[in-house]
Amino acid sequence: MFQGIESLHYILDLFGVFVFAISGSLTAGRKGLDLLGVIIISVVTAIGGGTLRDLLLNHHPIFWIVDPGYLVVIVFASLITLLYVRFNKPPGKALLIADAIGLAFFTITGTQIAMSTNMHPLIAIVMGTITGVAGGLIRDVLSAEVPLILRRDIYATAAICGSITYLLLKLFFTNDLIPVIISICLVVALRLLAIIWGLRLPVFKLPKQPT
Repeated sequence: MFQGIESLHYILDLFGVFVFAISGSLTAGRKGLDLLGVIIISVVTAIGGGTLRDLLLNHHPIFWIVDPGYLVVIVFASLITLLYVRFNKPPGKALLIADAIGLAFFTITGTQIAMSTNMHPLIAIVMGTITGVAGGLIRDVLSAEVPLILRRDIYATAAICGSITYLLLKLFFTNDLIPVIISICLVVALRLLAIIWGLRLPVFKLPKQPT
């Protein structure tokens, strides 16, 4: 059973790395970066959140140092993305869709990893959210873009909802698969609905002071 859970974590991690690398490649491509620049942006997008999580949890060595296969997946995803867009125009929402899928997978794996180290559920939610959003945050900063997390978009909120849902479902299911699938679908659904319908969080504004 334990080996099955570990395998699930690994598969989710690799898939999250793959789609976030695509997200990073598309961003770098739109900025006109060279091949090395594309790979660098893809790397920080794909492993930035997990690296920060491991550092905060004092989990050493960092996951991608133990298993360089993560870097291989990132480079592969970057190259096939560049090859595809060279001959085909990427869908208009491709970046946001790839980012939504990566956000979902990384949020849940981050929550799982935190819980496996016996962290308090609140800390697990924070770690899951950091794992999901930090890579995209670094990507946007390096690409001179206003980060998605700061654009009023339902982004980190979707990650938090997914992490909470996963922990609640774990109270009722001994099998990890069902909570994982439902939680991932929830995060993706929230992000896609926010993209399609333009859902945003309310803005808090202070009234102007009279001069």
